[in-house]
Amino acid sequence: MQGSFMELPDWFWITFTFAFGCCIGSFLNVVIYRLPREKSLVKPPSACPACGRHIQFYDNIPLISYLMLGRKCRYCKAPISPRYFVIELLTGLMFVFTYYLFFRSNLRAGVPAFLSGGWLLYLVTIILLSVLIASSAIDIELWIIPLWLCWFATAVGIIGSAVVPLLIDYKAIDGYRLLPYASADTAALALGAAVGLGVSMLLLATGLLKRSYDFPEEPGPPTTSHEPRINHRLEALRELLFLAPVIVGAIIAYLMAGSAGPIREFWLGFSQKPAVAGLLGSIFAYFIGCAIVWTSRILGTLGFGKEAMGLGDVHLMGAAAACIGPIPITVAFFAAPFFGLTGAFVQMFFKKTRQIPYGPSLSLGIFTVIILHDRIFGYFAWMRGWQ
Repeated sequence: MQGSFMELPDWFWITFTFAFGCCIGSFLNVVIYRLPREKSLVKPPSACPACGRHIQFYDNIPLISYLMLGRKCRYCKAPISPRYFVIELLTGLMFVFTYYLFFRSNLRAGVPAFLSGGWLLYLVTIILLSVLIASSAIDIELWIIPLWLCWFATAVGIIGSAVVPLLIDYKAIDGYRLLPYASADTAALALGAAVGLGVSMLLLATGLLKRSYDFPEEPGPPTTSHEPRINHRLEALRELLFLAPVIVGAIIAYLMAGSAGPIREFWLGFSQKPAVAGLLGSIFAYFIGCAIVWTSRILGTLGFGKEAMGLGDVHLMGAAAACIGPIPITVAFFAAPFFGLTGAFVQMFFKKTRQIPYGPSLSLGIFTVIILHDRIFGYFAWMRGWQ
C-alpha cells in the first residue's frame, strides 16, 4: 500500500504540494494582517479592508481569484495588495522546493522516505519556513515580529525533535543531523538553562526583576523621538540580570552531570534515551540561537548607547534553532548580514534610506543553511579532521 501510494508520478506530488502550499499562503496572509493588529485569526470571515464586505469562497481561491478579479475587490473596486498574491505564490513554491530538497534530490542525505518518518521532518521544516515568511512580511510592513509566531515555531521544533526518534532510528538523526540531538553534556546545559529560565520568569512575575523597555512601542522604523528619556545601557543591564539565572543554571547542571559517581551514571543513561536526547537537543539549540542574537543585542546596546536589534529577532533565531540545530543557526547568523547589506543598498537606491528590518535577512540566512545543510556539516567535519 505504501509503495503504490508513493509511486504516483512526480507531477502529481508537485501539483498537490504546490496547491497545498498556496492554501497555507492564503492563511498566512490572514496571519500577516490580523496577528500584529491583535485580531482573531478565526473570525470574522475574510473581508475587504476597504468596504468591509465579506469575501465569498469563489473570490478566495489562492492565486486564481486575484487574477480573475483583476487585482480589485469585486464590490468596491479597491485595489488588492500584490502582497496577497506574492505570499501565496512564495509559500507554494517553498513547499514544492522543500519536498524536492528532502525527497527528490541528493542535497540532503539520510532523510527517510515520506511515509517512513520523512513526513515529520518535512512538516517541521515547512512550518518553520511558513513562520519565517509571515514574520518577515510583518517585519517589513510594521517593523515588529510577533512573539506568538516564534513561540509556535519553537514548540513545533521541540515537540518534533522529541517525537522523530520514535519514527526514525536515532543513529540516523544524530549522524545526519536531521534534527537537534543532544549529547549528555549539551543535554545538561539545556536542562539547567531551562530551570534558570523558569527562575527568571518567576522573578519577573513577582516584580523582583523589571522588564527591559517596558513601555508601549509604536510600529514602524526606529526613531529618536523617545531616546532622550531612555537609558538604553540600563535596559541592557536589566536583560543581563534576566539572563543571569539561565547562565548559572546551565553551569551548575553541567558541573553536576560531569561529576564522577552515580549522578553521572544516571545522567548518561537518562539523557541518551532517544526521545529525551531529541527534546533536550532542541532546547539546547533554542538557547544557542537566542544567545547569539541576544549577546549581539546587549553588547551593541552597551557599546553604542541605543537599542541594537530587537527581541523579536532573538526569539526568531531561537525558534529556528529549535528546528534546525545550533551549528546551522550559527552559520545563518553570520550569513544574514550579507542579505542585510544587499537590502540596505537596494533601500538606499530606491528610497534614499538605509534603515531596513533585520528579520527578513535572518530568515534568508536560515533558508540558505537549510539548503546547504550537508555542505555546512561536511565543511565542519573537514575542519575538525573527521574526514
